[in-house]
This record gives sequence, C-alpha cells and structure tokens, in this order.
Amino acid sequence: MRRREFVGLIGGAVAAWPFAANAQQTRMRRIGILMSAPEDDPEFQGYVTTFREQLKKFGWTEGDNILFDYRWAALNDATQARYAKELVGFQPDLILAQGTPTTKSLIAETRTLPVIFAIAVDPVGSGFVASLPKPGGNVTGFTGMEATMGVKWLELLKEVSPQVTRAAFLFNPTVSTFSNYYLTPFKAAAPSFGVLPIPAPVRTLTELETVVAEQSQEPNGGLIVMPDGFLHVYRAELVSLADRYRLPAVYAFRFFTEIGGLIAYGNDQADNYRRSAIYADKILKGEKPGELPVQAPERFELTINLKTARSLGLDLSPALIDRADKVFE
Repeated sequence: MRRREFVGLIGGAVAAWPFAANAQQTRMRRIGILMSAPEDDPEFQGYVTTFREQLKKFGWTEGDNILFDYRWAALNDATQARYAKELVGFQPDLILAQGTPTTKSLIAETRTLPVIFAIAVDPVGSGFVASLPKPGGNVTGFTGMEATMGVKWLELLKEVSPQVTRAAFLFNPTVSTFSNYYLTPFKAAAPSFGVLPIPAPVRTLTELETVVAEQSQEPNGGLIVMPDGFLHVYRAELVSLADRYRLPAVYAFRFFTEIGGLIAYGNDQADNYRRSAIYADKILKGEKPGELPVQAPERFELTINLKTARSLGLDLSPALIDRADKVFE
C-alpha cells in the first residue's frame, strides 16, 4: 500500500471515531417503572417526576436517549403481576419498583434484568438481596424506615396525647406482608408507655371504618398508621375517619398531615426516588446492581397539623412544635 493511501485510510478512521462514539452514547435506553398507586395520584406522580428530573441532570432526556414505560397497578395483585410480566417482556435496561410488593412481583418474573426498589421494607428478610452491603443478583435499592420506628410512632402518640392508653396499629396484611417488622417492636415497647397494643389488620374500607369506630367506643384510644400501600391510597378516607371519631393518630408520611392528619414522622420518600435515579445512571453506564449496596433513608421529617390538634383539644408543647420540619396551620 502506498504511503498516501495509508495516511488517507487512517485519517478517515480517526474522523469516524467521534461519530461512532456519539452513536453509542445516544443509543436509546429504556426504563420500566412499576408503581402500586393510582395513576392520578399527584403524590406518587411527583415521585416519578423526581426520578426523571434527576436522571435528566445526568444527561438522560426522555425521547432523546431514554424512554420510560409506566405501569400503575394500584392495589390489584393480579394487575400488578400482569404489569410486572409486561415490563419484563419489554427487556428494558432496568426497572424501577415503587416498593416491597412491586419488587416482589418483578423478581418473580426476572432474576437477570436490573431492578431498583425505591423503598422496600426489610429487603434481606423479603428475599430480595443477600445482604445490604453486597446485594448480589439483579436487585438493589433503598430501604424504608427501620423496625424501631414502630416505637418512635408510639412515643409521638403519647407525646401529643398523653392520656392515650390503647393504640391500634393499622396495616393491611395482604399488602404489607412485612407488618411484623414494625409490629413486633411496637408490641414489645407498648407496656413501658402504659399502652395496650392492638394489632389492627384491615383489608377493605369497611374494615377500616369498623376498626376506627371500635377505637372510639372506649376512652383514651389512639391510632398508629403503618407505612402501607393500602392506607396510602385511601389516606383521605383514613384521615376523615380519625377526624370523625376524634382519635389522635400518628402517620409515617407528610402527605397525611397535608390533608389534615395530626402528626407524621418518617423518611422523605421523594429523596429515595432522587437517589434511585443516581443508581439508575450507574447501571445504565455499566455498573451491576448486585455490586451497589442497599442504602438506608437519609432525610427524615416531622410534620404537624395544628388545626387538627386544636380540633381534638390537644395542647402540643412548644418544644414539639419547634422540632417540626413543617407545621400546617
């Protein structure tokens, strides 16, 4: 080969390298998102928006180099399982799972596609990962609150309403198969607070009203609302029932106090979705989910609704109000 031809060949190859690199960089990627909430729920839509916006900061723009497939399964197990199967069938680059039930549905369908759970309770006990520092397999993500939160909620209930001597711990056993994770520490700690612990499983709205009404039939009752997909979906109904039967109630998340719930303490769920996007970026760039440690929540918030406290005749201490991250008047 003559020198001029050789130089021309090399020059053409070098010129093509940036185009090849750019083509590889802009290859369309795909993420599945499985939520166990109604599609028109603004709170959970906001979480998905947080996830997308954080990804955009890393250069992943919807319709440009990434596509999203959304499935909103609400509380129907059969629908959730079907949607999990659909998302896996698309063979996306990864799937984001809202929480424990959605993660369970997804890993029943795949042990190879990367799955990130935004908030899962006891992922080791649930069989999602081998350990928190070294998940192994195809799943990683972010935990919900520690089991000791069951005690913290009880402590808050006594602080806002010292006269409480009976506390019903609300959960849906079908949705929250992990209920004992929080329930066991709650029951163990209750006697030291002078409180009778009442496990209160509810599967329907009718059962929910029955349990709340029963708590009001005797004096000094209160409610603790566990993080639970069923109770989140029907949060407006639950807050209304607590108000109607004049029961002090402690919740896990701010979205309860925003609509009239008395007091809430728990992690900032939106932050978990932001951090999930950080993991998604890492996986899209080649890291393996099994090598990314499961992380605990970083941001917690205490919120109080003073209007509700006044309607219940509760005189909250200035110290408690000062501790709050947000007070709704």
